[in-house]
Order: sequence, then structure tokens, then C-alpha cells
Amino acid sequence: MPVSPDAVAVVRDWIQKAENDLTTATHTLKLRKRCPTDTVCFHAQQCVEKYLKAMLTLSGIDFPRTHDLGVLILRCSKAMRPDLSPEELDRMTEYATTSRYPGDYEPISLAEARRTVSAARRARQELRRQMPRIVLRPGPTGVSPE
Repeated sequence: MPVSPDAVAVVRDWIQKAENDLTTATHTLKLRKRCPTDTVCFHAQQCVEKYLKAMLTLSGIDFPRTHDLGVLILRCSKAMRPDLSPEELDRMTEYATTSRYPGDYEPISLAEARRTVSAARRARQELRRQMPRIVLRPGPTGVSPE
């Protein structure tokens, strides 16, 4: 698929931000018992959200300003969609909205935080496989989104 230079830059920006979120989630998990699991799950969700937005941008598909992964995934063609269950999508969307703020909800276990990061890695891998190499190469700043 031919990609305009402007689209390449925007997609690279989305990818870099997604990679930063995954790095934050992954490194924060290393705190084990002291791990702020809500923060880990938020950043894992953000990784998936930003990769979906990168894919939609790459495909020339408009999307609303939303954290709802279900809304974003419905904008993707079936072939583009990462293999995330409806339950994973709903749970991850909650991590970007409800659990981000004080409120009455169940604490997130360390095991759940690990599962969420694993789901984000799986979605990342599936979406990256579909992207042309040009958007996965380092940009003019030399920063590689890998």
C-alpha cells in the first residue's frame, strides 16, 4: 500500500508513543508487590489504542477521539483487527477510563496486570506485522519505534 510522507510521519509518531506506553507498563511490572497495577494496565491499554490509531491512520480511516478500544476496532477491517476478545477490549477500555481515577472498583491484581501487558504485546505484534517497513524504520530523529 503506498503511503504518503505525511502519513508516514504521523504513523511513526503514534507508534513511538505506543512503544513508550508498553515500555512503561513492562518496566513498572518489575516492581512486583509494590507495582501500581492500575498504572500498568492504563499504559498497556494506551499501547493498544495508539497502535490501532496508527493502523487506522495508515489506512486513511478517520476515527473519533476515544479511549474505547471496541469503537476503534470496529473501524478496522476484519483483516486488520488484532485477536483480542470482547472481554479483553472491554476490560482494557475500563483501564483507560474508570480505574484511572479514584472510585469504587476492585483492585487490579498483579496477575491481571501481567495478562493485560501480554494482551498488549500480542496486539502490538499482530498490528506491526501488517504495517509496511517504512513506518517501522527510524524517522528523521533517528528514534526507532521498535
